[in-house]
Amino acid sequence: MLAFAHLMRIDDIRQRLRGSGAKPCHEERVLRAWTQALPLDGGRCRSEDFFPAPLRAGLPALAVELAALAQVRSEHPGEDGARLLVELADGQTVESVLLPRDGLCVSTQVGCAVGCAFCMTGRDGLLRQLGSAEIVAQVVLARSRRVVRKVVFMGMGEPAHNLDNVLEAIALLGTEGGIGHKNLVFSTVGDRRVFERLPQGKVKPALALSLHTTRAALRAKLMPRAPRIDPAELVELGETYARATGYPIQYQWTLLAGVNDDDEELDGIVRLLTGKYAVMNFIPYNSVAGTGFARPSWEHAAAMARHLHRRGILTKLRHSAGQDVDGGCGQLRARAIAPGEIGQLAEATADGVVLARCGQA
Repeated sequence: MLAFAHLMRIDDIRQRLRGSGAKPCHEERVLRAWTQALPLDGGRCRSEDFFPAPLRAGLPALAVELAALAQVRSEHPGEDGARLLVELADGQTVESVLLPRDGLCVSTQVGCAVGCAFCMTGRDGLLRQLGSAEIVAQVVLARSRRVVRKVVFMGMGEPAHNLDNVLEAIALLGTEGGIGHKNLVFSTVGDRRVFERLPQGKVKPALALSLHTTRAALRAKLMPRAPRIDPAELVELGETYARATGYPIQYQWTLLAGVNDDDEELDGIVRLLTGKYAVMNFIPYNSVAGTGFARPSWEHAAAMARHLHRRGILTKLRHSAGQDVDGGCGQLRARAIAPGEIGQLAEATADGVVLARCGQA
């Protein structure tokens, strides 16, 4: 029996399949079954007719190895969807969220080293990147529990700083995974490499940009290690991609009371987004003790959204994920790691450059 180990990347899986005699049609069949949470052999009778004998013999071991890529350590039901603390094959954990309307939020890195002022995940430090197979495995895990038709890359980690693995995962999910391209949402703080690479792929995902403010100086304080791109330039880069793909850009704005919820910001949003193919998503801050930030009242947030609507800016006011279970991204994992371990992770990865936004952006 073939030994399937260390399958962190989709290319690792492809190489193992080819090593057991798989041709492109066999690869496609196995990967389609895996991404859709179906038996790898497609049924015993069919596999005996279709797969080479060495490949067929190795499928049970492969299935076990793939299942170990992502397993539920704990589940936390909430009003807006269940939060999953997901254990990877090496024992590390990330977070996935089963969203309403058949959606899923996945992580792309273990932890975060950016230390964004309003983000819980950044306190843990960055331990490592997720391989493309580990990213897809979160989708497979969710699909084993319920239907998933939309995947947003807004969990732990900054997708732009794990670009090869994230794009490889998107390519598989948008083909064998059967997910519509506009239902794959790549979320980023903004990185010029994203605008270079995304248009080149066969699968072109929708794009969500974490804006949070129209003031460059404030943005640098809120996201100290994000690439230095002026908000106006970021919007122009987004607009070019939106027009090329036909999908509006989703601008993410975490509302912080007394920080980015004033009239000056509203005027700035109108200035930047008027006439743009865009949707503004206002998300009141998911309160975390010790950050020094607070969420504005729902009435104030709603008034901001109405103001933008009157000025012609399509705006959605969203509930922060996980408020009812203290389950914003990073909070579940932080509770599962001893304080000493968190410190060690931060020391080991202090030079990493990532950002996590699930529930905050």
